[in-house]
Amino acid sequence: MQPLNIVWFKRDLRIEDHVALSNALKKGAVLALYCWEPSIWKAEDTSLSQQVFVGECLKSLRVALNKLGIHLHISSLGIVETLTFISQQHTIAEVHSHEETGNLTSYAIDKDVGKWCKNFNVKWHEYPQNGVIRGLKNRDEWHAKWEERMRTPLIDISPIAINHPLITLPRPPVTRSKGEDKLQRQLGGREAAMATLSSFLTHRSSFYRGGISSPIKAAEASSRLSAYLAWGCISPREVVQATRATVAEHRSEGLDAKHPLILGLRSFERRLHWHCHFIQKLESQPTLEIEHMHTAHIGMRDEQVTDAESQRRLAAWCKGQTGWPMVDACLAMLNQQGWINFRMRAMLMSSVSYLLWLHWRETGLHLAREFVDYEPGIHWPQVQMQSGSTGINTLRIYNPIKQAQDQDSRGQFVRKWIPALRRVPDAWIFEPYLMPAQLQLKYGCVIEKDYPMPLVDIRQAMHYAKSQIAEARKAHQDKGETRNVLMKHGSRTFKRKPSSTRKRKDKATMDHSKQSSLF
Repeated sequence: MQPLNIVWFKRDLRIEDHVALSNALKKGAVLALYCWEPSIWKAEDTSLSQQVFVGECLKSLRVALNKLGIHLHISSLGIVETLTFISQQHTIAEVHSHEETGNLTSYAIDKDVGKWCKNFNVKWHEYPQNGVIRGLKNRDEWHAKWEERMRTPLIDISPIAINHPLITLPRPPVTRSKGEDKLQRQLGGREAAMATLSSFLTHRSSFYRGGISSPIKAAEASSRLSAYLAWGCISPREVVQATRATVAEHRSEGLDAKHPLILGLRSFERRLHWHCHFIQKLESQPTLEIEHMHTAHIGMRDEQVTDAESQRRLAAWCKGQTGWPMVDACLAMLNQQGWINFRMRAMLMSSVSYLLWLHWRETGLHLAREFVDYEPGIHWPQVQMQSGSTGINTLRIYNPIKQAQDQDSRGQFVRKWIPALRRVPDAWIFEPYLMPAQLQLKYGCVIEKDYPMPLVDIRQAMHYAKSQIAEARKAHQDKGETRNVLMKHGSRTFKRKPSSTRKRKDKATMDHSKQSSLF
């Protein structure tokens, strides 16, 4: 048998716009490989719902590869063990894969693969699949590089008349992740991804700008592509180019620039830019998963959740029993569907970090497991930003009562997800604990029996959080660290200088206050 060119699939479960597969096919016989990495699925930040979603993606990928005459080999072993097994029977010429910005577990796996390839004299080719730049020193040129990658033509994969190998791998049981599947989650796979993209581009995008903040409207108004991008059923470049092409088509048909479809798609494209912007943070600093972006915040909260009160608050928040209806409704929806809109994600993290004063690591792990669209590169920088731990972002302390009034004024969302509150009148729906006792009995919502009291007083909790953060930052006088964090992670806004006798040039200015409404 001729030497094998292995295509190692990770978070890129498609054949379209797949540069690793394309380049491997140019070298000869291809062995397509996916490994159910035991260390990944035993980790604290993964769940069964994610694993089942990936399984659906693999079924779709297998069908697509079969059309190319390639069998998808799925291993229950880790990639290093699998490569070792294959190398004992066949010669491995090269390994091809996309770059991955994952958690520390996947980072360790990549390093082990690098060592294995070096020891066995196997060339490992890694290719970018998004706008994240490996080895980036600072953000000054990042925007231009992102744009260059997004404009690059899509990779077309065509069947090649060559005999691709079919081998038998060991079949130990797949490591089963924790938790239960979510029956109301999105289905995985390329077909579901493309149907979702199509419906968004053709009509749902018209609701985007006015609907993505609402927990009720967002399920329809958001693109709902986050899970498909996270697991690579579709590439960011595909989505960017499809979005731009749709805008151009709408404009050629005579739609005004201020038409809701055009405005929605333009706004969505900016979020695609921010998608890679946040992943770049973890790429540049992999330890953000476990370490503060800025050291001023070390020790400010109970980092190990050892205190009994911290444990009580954490358990109540995870179960959606905080006594704040909007928070509890979001956690209930997340538990069933594995998705909520971005604003509500920010509110959940803000409320648990500032009001309940819990450290972001344990709460971030809970959300990571709940999100079917868990993308480590977006998740951990966002978790730190929403908890006030970056040192460069404006503090955003969400008041869950005000958020409910602004985003669910009639209590429709709250009543849908919290049965105990369905009969409560609008006047009390967001603060049922203020209802007189006789009304609690009348409407079947007795506080501390049918629905809990809030864990803390919001006003007092806000005051405490602000004072603690101010004190921590005042005690930390190293302004050089803040500048370094900003240079590494801060976004850049590009502005044009007014025309003059001097040549025009782009001026990069720091913008560290923005916040993304991702998808």
